Amino acid sequence: MKFNQTSENRLKRLHPDLLKVVRRMQRLNKDSSFGAIITCTVRTLAEQKLLVKKGASKTLRSRHIPGKDGYAKAVDFAVTLDGKVRWDWPLYHRLSKLMKEAARLEKIPLTWGGDWKSFKDGPHFELPRNKYP
Repeated sequence: MKFNQTSENRLKRLHPDLLKVVRRMQRLNKDSSFGAIITCTVRTLAEQKLLVKKGASKTLRSRHIPGKDGYAKAVDFAVTLDGKVRWDWPLYHRLSKLMKEAARLEKIPLTWGGDWKSFKDGPHFELPRNKYP
């Protein structure tokens, strides 16, 4: 799986451990018709407040807001199928399997927003706060 230049630029401020998972996921994907673009890594507090106001997020403690180390600890994807962005849930389950396997192989803990109980967020992956404050 290759990313376009916009996605590559968004990865520049992603925490190095999460970047390792993303890069491993790219290598694990062998289906050339299945891809993704990075829609978000770093987000400002003002942007996060707007998303909460719109109901697109539930917290102001977003892992997209860089920590003291300057890195975002979350990444959002849009899945592509045959080059077209798709939002159907089965595709995000497929992406989550790749990301979880990549995290396992890299020995890096990972949380998928699709596993959350109250607010399902299929495009979202993050490093757990207890290991990456």
